[in-house]
Amino acid sequence: MFSNFLYLLMALIIYAASELSQGDLNSGGLSVLYSMAAGIVFFGICQMVFRRLEKNSARYSIEKLDSLVNYYISRLSVLALVFYSVILYVFSPQQIFFKGMFFEMFPTARAIIFIGVFFCFLVINWSAAFRIQKRFFSQGFTKKEYLLSNISFALPALLPWFVISVIADLLEIVPWPPLKRIMQTPAGEIGFIAVFFIAITIFGPVLIKKLWRCRPLEQSFARQRIEHVCAKAGLEYADILRWEIFGGSMITAGVMGLVPRFRYILVTPALLNALTDDELDAVMLHEIGHVQKYHMAFYLLFFAGFIACNFVFFEPVMQLLYIARPVYRVFEFAGIGRDVVYPLLIMGVMVISFILYFRFVFGFFMRNFERQADLHVYQFLPDASSLISTFYKIASFSRQSIDKPSWHHFSIGQRVRFLEKCQHIPDLIKRHHSRVNQMIAGYLVIILGVFSFGYFISFGGGKPAFETFIAEKILFLKMEIEPGNSDLYVLVGDYYYSKNEYSKAIDSYENVLLVDPVNVHALNNLAWLFATCPDKTFRDSQKALEYIQKALVQKREAFMLDTYAEALFMNNDIENAVRIAKEALSVSTEKKEYYQSQLTRFEEKLFRRK
Repeated sequence: MFSNFLYLLMALIIYAASELSQGDLNSGGLSVLYSMAAGIVFFGICQMVFRRLEKNSARYSIEKLDSLVNYYISRLSVLALVFYSVILYVFSPQQIFFKGMFFEMFPTARAIIFIGVFFCFLVINWSAAFRIQKRFFSQGFTKKEYLLSNISFALPALLPWFVISVIADLLEIVPWPPLKRIMQTPAGEIGFIAVFFIAITIFGPVLIKKLWRCRPLEQSFARQRIEHVCAKAGLEYADILRWEIFGGSMITAGVMGLVPRFRYILVTPALLNALTDDELDAVMLHEIGHVQKYHMAFYLLFFAGFIACNFVFFEPVMQLLYIARPVYRVFEFAGIGRDVVYPLLIMGVMVISFILYFRFVFGFFMRNFERQADLHVYQFLPDASSLISTFYKIASFSRQSIDKPSWHHFSIGQRVRFLEKCQHIPDLIKRHHSRVNQMIAGYLVIILGVFSFGYFISFGGGKPAFETFIAEKILFLKMEIEPGNSDLYVLVGDYYYSKNEYSKAIDSYENVLLVDPVNVHALNNLAWLFATCPDKTFRDSQKALEYIQKALVQKREAFMLDTYAEALFMNNDIENAVRIAKEALSVSTEKKEYYQSQLTRFEEKLFRRK
């Protein structure tokens, strides 16, 4: 079930990166037909896979067959991501349709439509698998219940994105400029995300219980037993809910909510029917352990850490991917252009970083947190025999080996063996809690270091140097792509000027003028260098006037008039410098303060001379 969370989040990442894609087939109105054809092909593949598995079912034991069903559901979900990517990046219906004013004002609406497309792929997969599951693993629920349970269980993965996107869309149309200016700053964006996470943490469980159609557990001996255990452990909560996921056939329980006012304990009917009183107590103590060890708060921290690092590294990574020339050369052999490869690279890096983080970082802590929750029974019970017997029941009902691995849980066998070991060596309990605390401290140190470095190059003192490095690479890359574009060589001169390599800057500007004698930017920049160069050995008052006068024959813009005024000032023609500076100020549409300061400087010089 947790895998569906990851698939949906990856689909969201794929969609977000696809906004940079322009498609490749130039299919126009046929893009929808191509997309529908992709869905039909995926439908056929799913039907073929599960019908073949059903046909060959006699070859396998029930346990092996169950494992194969889950294996194919997982692999076909990954294939669904591939088909989904093809639709977004190759056929690109989102670039052709859904472009009206409404979708421009509310881009979340378009995102919902295309996330819905991926949901359709998942439903096709689940629907194809249901037939064999119904035949061999009947749990008494209908196909509708099965599909709705899968959908409703996966939807909370999108809840944070949906809420924050809708709020962001609404803030964009709020006619209050100060708010928009705040939201465009790094501090404003970080603050907005922080406030959102706090709100979703507090009120999210209320929405999730509605999505999962939970209702209060009726008054019964089982409810009294759960209430007694919670009171004994000192757990505050809002309610105990009956969790009817998959028709209530799963033996599972859960707890959600950081704030007691909005904290809910979830139990399925199958759990209540399958467990003894002592086993129910042990399961509740396990869930209480998650709360009292603050695991939900730490999960929020880990998720926030991932988002924070993505926030500060997104633009630098996008820029680095743009200048990854060896990668583009590989694709050029297949005739695939940079405009197609670039968004694919972004999507690939985002998906891979997401998978690695959640599979290895998040999964690592999840496994150890589950072990901590298991050990919580020792605080209230003399041994863990009731929890151990529960694990064996879960393995029996799910028809899975106790040693089946999981990315987010230790296997049942590992959990049982560790509990038994702790029974004989109680000091292991304290050691594990201490180890988890050390791991959390290590995580905080690492994530703060990574975030600080990302902030340094994106918003801090390292930003100018990093941007200069990127600008250099992009400039020379564009020169390879457009060798005849003289304006690019002007930028080369600007680059050398910024690096204080004035001789190379002069050569670059003069080379532009050899092929484009009336290039006003080269003429203006060369004149500015000769008039104001910090290294006075490169100053040349006559050349400054010569070049800027040639430029002014083409056009008279404020920045060029400013250069002319500087050249006149350098030639001691102060009166004309004042006159031209006034003209620059009058025609300027921005940087008024700068042009006024230039005029003031020239007027003061003229006043002193008189």
